[in-house]
Amino acid sequence: MNTVICIDGPAGAGKSTVAKAIAKALGYLYVDSGSFYRAVTWHAMQAGVDCADAEAMAAFCQTLVPSFIKRDGALICLLNGRELKEEIRTPEVNANVSPVATAPKVRQCVTQWLRAMRDEGDIIVEGRDIGSVVFPDSPARFYIDADPDERARRRHREETAKGMGGGDHSEEKVKASLLNRDRIDSSRATAPLTVPSGATVIDTTRLDIPAVVAAILSHLPKM
Repeated sequence: MNTVICIDGPAGAGKSTVAKAIAKALGYLYVDSGSFYRAVTWHAMQAGVDCADAEAMAAFCQTLVPSFIKRDGALICLLNGRELKEEIRTPEVNANVSPVATAPKVRQCVTQWLRAMRDEGDIIVEGRDIGSVVFPDSPARFYIDADPDERARRRHREETAKGMGGGDHSEEKVKASLLNRDRIDSSRATAPLTVPSGATVIDTTRLDIPAVVAAILSHLPKM
């Protein structure tokens, strides 16, 4: 069976950057689980489905057929044959993805899609319930975190570099958004954000990316 490395943690902790760096170092395929929920949200919006209606979203998810492609070291999920890129990073998707990601049936669908990716090769998956729910059998499970102020600085810098956020785009607003997302992710009934039992916890507040990558690589079990 192919190997899975799980990287969980809250927004702004550095999961994506770290996971991509480790994937490159090990020759694994990188998987962004959050993009799945964003893709479901985009498709639902295009179909006129109410993203806040959990039952409607559950039925809609059954109409989506996943397929996978490998590109530039990443394993990408297409839904109904369509690859989405910047479409899933818009303010409209941002505003609707939280209720989609809390819908139990949607999470069940996405969990099935993620597990199917294991057949494609050795993967490193980042998200919020990867080590606790999706791949709890993996011996390589990590939870990375950082102080909320540092997470806000990182996310603000990232969004500013991408030209996102508009005119009133302060670190305080970004921090408030991150803390609200933490609350939603940690309190949802299905697959809440939590430190997986037995996972290695790494505080990245005062660490740069190479240091975090080195820490994870040093704690990888033999697989």
